Amino acid sequence: MASRKEKPRILTKKHVARLERERRQVALVRTVALAMIGVVALLLGYGYLDITYLQLQKPVAEVNGEKISVREFQERVQLQRVNLVNVYQQYQFFQQQFGMDVSQQIQEIEFYLQNSESLGQQVVDQLIEEALIRQEAEKRGITVSQAELEQAIQEAYRYFPNGTATPTITPTAFEYPTLTSEQLTLYPSTATPTRAPTFTPEPTSTPDPSVTPIATFTAAPPTPTFVPEAATATSTPYTLEGFQEQYQTSLTEFKAYGISEEVLRSVYRNNLLRSKLQEAIAADQPTSEEQVWARHILVDTEAEAKTVYELLKKGSDFASLAVERSKDTGSASQGGDLGWFGKGVMVAEFEQVAFTLPIGEISEPVKSQFGYHIIQVLGRQELPLSASQLQQNRDNAFTDWLKTAKEQATIVTHDIWRNQIPPMPDFSSLSQ
Repeated sequence: MASRKEKPRILTKKHVARLERERRQVALVRTVALAMIGVVALLLGYGYLDITYLQLQKPVAEVNGEKISVREFQERVQLQRVNLVNVYQQYQFFQQQFGMDVSQQIQEIEFYLQNSESLGQQVVDQLIEEALIRQEAEKRGITVSQAELEQAIQEAYRYFPNGTATPTITPTAFEYPTLTSEQLTLYPSTATPTRAPTFTPEPTSTPDPSVTPIATFTAAPPTPTFVPEAATATSTPYTLEGFQEQYQTSLTEFKAYGISEEVLRSVYRNNLLRSKLQEAIAADQPTSEEQVWARHILVDTEAEAKTVYELLKKGSDFASLAVERSKDTGSASQGGDLGWFGKGVMVAEFEQVAFTLPIGEISEPVKSQFGYHIIQVLGRQELPLSASQLQQNRDNAFTDWLKTAKEQATIVTHDIWRNQIPPMPDFSSLSQ
């Protein structure tokens, strides 16, 4: 028996309309679902981008419009920690092997390692100073070539392509002025007047905390203008291959602490710019100054000072009275001789008289915080500065420039850095 054929189903307009509604609903649900998935993906992607890139590009400070990013700040914090740990271990070695008392230095380093916010503030200040130095160097046309940068890195790793550097110190010849007949009469001693005074000087300045920010200690930890030092020391390379191997090893070690080669090289570059700028600023510093050669007798009371003054007026020997009566034991044994000195060395009351008193004349009693002085000037002359004085003047000139630059610059610090201090790395491997 033949099967019966089913008649095709006839769709009414009602059925067609319902099917169309269902199709549209399914399409809408699918679209909404895909849109939600897309939004979630975008949010996740933005969150990842924000954490890994956008947040790191935000500024922790701005110096005359130049932005210092979170990324650079974080890497420099870790670099500072690595350097502090290295110095800490060196101090421990000195203490254990040589019995040196470095407890204060160790405490200072521990303070910064244990106080992340203080360390962060120190790094922010360093980065601001470096920005000011870069900007001033650019104004003056001071640059660092790639060759200079490479040389600085090589020398930091004790690699000298032209042979191991052997610094030699050539002392600068200094000749004291020939004694005049008047001075020989006043001071018949054959001894050469000393270069540095033995009289107790008064401090002439107080360090400005805005120039060199220090936490609560009297001495600062290692200088901020450090040269990056690898986490673990290796043998000194004497060949190009040895240098390259050690350098790559160091980069690997630094990378483990979140420190890139880019930041390491920027530190070397900044140090070179600082050095060049210091030389440029110091170029106009004088190499000589007016100095006075004087002697004095220091006593406690005005009455005693007047007695000494009258004895000298009557012809008593100045040197003998200094040995007998002066309480400044350092100069008394030399007949009261203070040697040659420039301005800013002695207390103000003493200096004012010494630089105005005619040669050979004996002053009336001069009161200072140390007592009463009877002063006699034996010489006054323009003399060359010593190497240490020259360096001190150059350092002061740079410090003064940096202070002025900070005052005149537009510096904006964003508190975001307080929440962006990276966690302390695990340094346990360094002690093994």
